[in-house]
Amino acid sequence: MPELPEVELARQVLAGALNRKIRDVDDHDDWVCRPHAPGDIRAALRGGKLTGAHRRGKTLWCETETGRGSAGPTLGLHLGMAGQLRFGDESGPPRRRRDRDEKPEWFRFGITFADGEQLRLFDPRRLGRVRLDPDLGALGPDAGEVSRRDFRERVGRGRAPLKARLLDQSVVAGIGNLLADETLWQAGLNPARPVGELDDDELTGLHKALRKSLRAAIKHGGVHTGELIGHRRPGDHCPRCGTELAHGTGRRPVDLVVPEGPGRLTPPRFAEGGRRAPP
Repeated sequence: MPELPEVELARQVLAGALNRKIRDVDDHDDWVCRPHAPGDIRAALRGGKLTGAHRRGKTLWCETETGRGSAGPTLGLHLGMAGQLRFGDESGPPRRRRDRDEKPEWFRFGITFADGEQLRLFDPRRLGRVRLDPDLGALGPDAGEVSRRDFRERVGRGRAPLKARLLDQSVVAGIGNLLADETLWQAGLNPARPVGELDDDELTGLHKALRKSLRAAIKHGGVHTGELIGHRRPGDHCPRCGTELAHGTGRRPVDLVVPEGPGRLTPPRFAEGGRRAPP
């Protein structure tokens, strides 16, 4: 699932398509464009412009202007599991399999501008979403913009497991499974630890690790480029301590652990309670 870094890269591509007159819209896919019927989005956007590219967490949207110059509907775009926005030669997030054949039907939505350029949603798995006037009210502050004080207040209250709290989009928007693992590994905190046990210094360190992980992921093309992410498989080794990775339950001393369930990995080392052990 695309996380904040991938969606930010898509937003940057989307920004290149702003302020161009819309000549036509391809909204034929009634699943991706639900609940709208084919032709509804076309009727709302044709003749107008995209005027602003915005993102909060994993949610991406455009402000629009009608052909008469008045404010148009908000256009919401969701990438699904493997979607990309394409505009000219740009792709956000970047293409990862350039040798893969691309079928025409994998382009689920498109906008053609008067200058001939096209903005298209490429989505092989058909899990993306395009809709008018999406509801943004349930989202917390963006993970890349939340202040240190607000982060501590939002994340540090209650008894929820730390990783579960980070994944709650109403608390902080934009953190998914991989970004949470990378951030917690960078901070040296046990994801199963109750958030109410963290002190201010630990929460400050977690906020710092989150900002660091986000900057690196956006710079290098996505959260999959994190220091830990390429090692998240049984038999590989923790890049910090060299311990072999194994399935973990979140109930033993670790330097990285993720919530209980299949396919979850941890190197069984570092101090009890998930605190970083001294070097």
